[in-house]
Formats: sequence, C-alpha cells, structure tokens
Amino acid sequence: MAAVVVVGSGLAGLLAAVRAADAGHRVTVVTKGTLDEGSTRHAQGGIAAALFADDSVDAHVRDTLRAGAGHCDPAAVRVLCEEGPARVRDLIRFGAAFDRDESGLARGLEAAHSRARVVHAGGDATGAEIQRALVATVRSRAVELVEHAMLADVLTCRGRACGVRLLIGGQYVDRPADAVVLATGGTGQLYGRTTNPAVATGDGVAAAWRAGARVDDLEFTQFHPTALAAPGTPLISEAVRGEGAVLRDASGERFMPSRHPLAELAPRDVVAREVAAAMRRHGDAPATLDATALGAAFLARRFPGIDAATRAAGYDWSREPVPVTPAAHYAMGGIATDLWGRTSVPGLFAIGECARTGVHGANRLASNSLLEAAVFADRAGRVLGEPFPHAHAASRAQLRTEGAAPRSSAAGPFTRAALQDLMWTRAGLERSGDGLAGASALLDDWALAQPAEPAPAVEAIEDANLLLLARLTVDAALARRESRGAHHRLDHPERDPALGALPEAA
Repeated sequence: MAAVVVVGSGLAGLLAAVRAADAGHRVTVVTKGTLDEGSTRHAQGGIAAALFADDSVDAHVRDTLRAGAGHCDPAAVRVLCEEGPARVRDLIRFGAAFDRDESGLARGLEAAHSRARVVHAGGDATGAEIQRALVATVRSRAVELVEHAMLADVLTCRGRACGVRLLIGGQYVDRPADAVVLATGGTGQLYGRTTNPAVATGDGVAAAWRAGARVDDLEFTQFHPTALAAPGTPLISEAVRGEGAVLRDASGERFMPSRHPLAELAPRDVVAREVAAAMRRHGDAPATLDATALGAAFLARRFPGIDAATRAAGYDWSREPVPVTPAAHYAMGGIATDLWGRTSVPGLFAIGECARTGVHGANRLASNSLLEAAVFADRAGRVLGEPFPHAHAASRAQLRTEGAAPRSSAAGPFTRAALQDLMWTRAGLERSGDGLAGASALLDDWALAQPAEPAPAVEAIEDANLLLLARLTVDAALARRESRGAHHRLDHPERDPALGALPEAA
C-alpha cells in the first residue's frame, strides 16, 4: 500500500482521501486553512447528473459538449456523464442531504442544460452540505489531517513526485509520499472581481508547473455573469435565472431575449459578455437581476443564502432588482491529466478545479464542477499506487521572457492588487493582442524584480504563485488568436476551427 498525500480539502480532495483510505493506503490530507475552507462550500446551484427518467447520459453529454464550444475531450465528457449518477448516489450514502419534493430528489434548471437535472441541498447551500458530509466521512476514516499547512512545492526524485514541501507555522516541512494528489482549487484571486474565496491562489497549479508538469488551457477563465455588485462580489446562482429571474440594463430594459435564443439561460460566457456590454452602454452602471416575480416566500425558501446576502448588502430582492456584475468564477484550464487524474509527472495526480481533464472545454456547463470533482476523485483513488503509463508524458508550458528588461519606473511596484487590476483590465472578460502584450511585458518586469525565492510566509508564496500563473495565462491568451467560449479576443472575434481541440460536431 502507498503513502498518499492529498493537498486540498474540498469535494475532490476529501473524496479522494476516503477512496484511498478505503483501499488501504496510508493517507494524509493537508490544507492551507481549515478543513471546511475552499470553494466547495461556496457552491450554490447544485450538481448536475442524469438521474431522472426524462433525462439521459447522452443528453448530458450533448449539453456539456455544446457549452464547451468545440474544445472538450469527448472521452472525458462521456466518463463524467456516465459515472456521475453513481457519484451523486455515493454522496447521498456519505450523508449529503439533497433537497426533496413529492417526486423524490428536487431538481432545478440552469443555463445551457436542455432539461432540469441539477440537484441541490439547502436551497442554495449544496456545496456546504456536501462539504459537511465529506468532512464527517473523512474524520471517520484512518486519515491524518493537517490544517494550516501551505503547499510550497511538489518534491521530485528521479523524475517522479516523491512528496510535498509544506509551510507550517513559518517553517518548511518536507513530507515524503509515494503519490501526491493535488486538489487545491482554482485561480480566482488572479482577478480583482471574483466569486472565489481568498484561498484560491492557484497553489497546486503553480507547484505542479515548477515540478515539470504540463498545464493546458489557462486562457479559459469562466466569468460568472451575476455576482452581486457589492463588497465581496457574492455570487447569485444561475439557478435563480433557472427559476425565472431576468436581467435588465440600468434603464430597466430586459436585454437577453434579443441577444440569444436561450435568453438568460444562454451559456455563461455569452451572458457574461452581454451583461458587460449592457453596463458599457450605460456608463458602466451595473445591470440588474430582477427576481421580484418569484415572490418573497419562494426566494427565502429556495435561495435562503442568497436572500440573506442580498439583504445584508441593503437590498430587498423580492421588491427590487439587484445590481449585478460579471466576476471571475472558475478555471477551465489547469494541470493536464488523463482520464484517471494522472499528470505528466509520475506519482503526481490532479483533481477538481486545479486539473484540466478536458471535460469543460472552453466554457464549463453550469453545475458540472462538483460532478467533475467527484468523478475524477473516485477515478484517481482507484489507480493510486499503480505504475504511471509513459504515454502521457509531455513537456511543460514555457514562459516567454526573451528580451525582457526591468522598467520599474514605468511599471510601478508589484502588489497583488496591481496584478489583479491588470488581469481584470487586460486579460479579463474581453482581451486584445495589444492589451495582452502590454500585460505580458509588465508581468515580466514584475517577475524580474522579485526575489528568486519567496519569503517563508503564506502571502509571499501566494503572490509568487499568482504572478507565475498570470504570466502563463497571459501568454496562453496571446497564443490563442481566436474567440472561443470564455476566451474572447476583440482583435480576433471569430472562432478558428483549426484551434479547437476537437470538431464542433463531436
């Protein structure tokens, strides 16, 4: 049996730990904060799966491929949709209490789904309920739990992962392992406006890249169209629009029906860009989400968390439309894996949002994120300790640094806030070649001015990771000279079929 270190304590990490422990491996879970921190507990809408008689795996596959804008891996999508129902049943077996109605499991409709298949818990607290159930489950196993342990690096020995370097209490601690599972979440803190928690600084993706792992599709960041335009940009779930809420511009006009046949339930990238366009037409005044037709009682019962958040921000959304803005929400790219979570570095696995499985393509289908975490955590758990195939080896992405020279007087000093502002304005919802090139030069300046090794402090390591990932993301966006899904180039507004991973009809 293998010694396994799992880094991250969301759905992906905890389920992988349970599977590994049940298989007899010696398992340690390490997490930067506490066990219940991370993105999973913030997930509102639910988890999508073909669980109902009027649905099918094939329909879920079609919806996922369509949302992914011709950039999904059909084999990965097939795995996701075929194995998804069993993984939802596993979560129920582990104690997750999904909402029920007279027909059994309650379900909702979300954008780009052809039918209602999204199961939820606590109305809009699905992630929190799944997190609660899995924390209890992992505590019932013989799993070592290490909280407040920051991943500094993946250790390699003779070309394979052999452990992790952690920052614990201001000191570096090396933890050997036969297998390392990265489940560290996304990169939302690259952007000034994000629905992600503060811990989402891309630590696993950066550490994997430094260890020589391949990363892919970093140019594809999903921007959610409806974050509340208030401090903290709290998310307003797509499920609200699935229940009938509509988007209006600052003048009160509903604009989505004239922009897309699916109106408010068009794919997220489409709705996010249309919200941004509506804001520009009105001097950057926020658009609004109008849920008043749903009524106070329904809103409080179906969306208790959002109801509380909007009221805490000073709005009564049962009586007035609330201001919304797009915000960075989900990273479709990340550490490239095969269908079992294996990376290009033997012994190193990646699952959840930090992984690029090929499931999401250029634009994730709503509520497929929790499903992907569960499906590929289960799969990784099945092959821990087995030899890695050689076929998946690949060279890592390269940074373009030729000719870069410090221009600190023009660039200004590096700060996280300055980086987040740069990424929002130059590599955000809409990009251009000139803007990306300028961002790349400035990021190179900042990188050359930083110390070779960050100080042994959480914030310093996070800043180094964010700067690295910003450079990789901008270079990837520069290289993709087309618009596809969440990657929208103003200077290349059309899709280039040659740049899709797969044919549109796949």
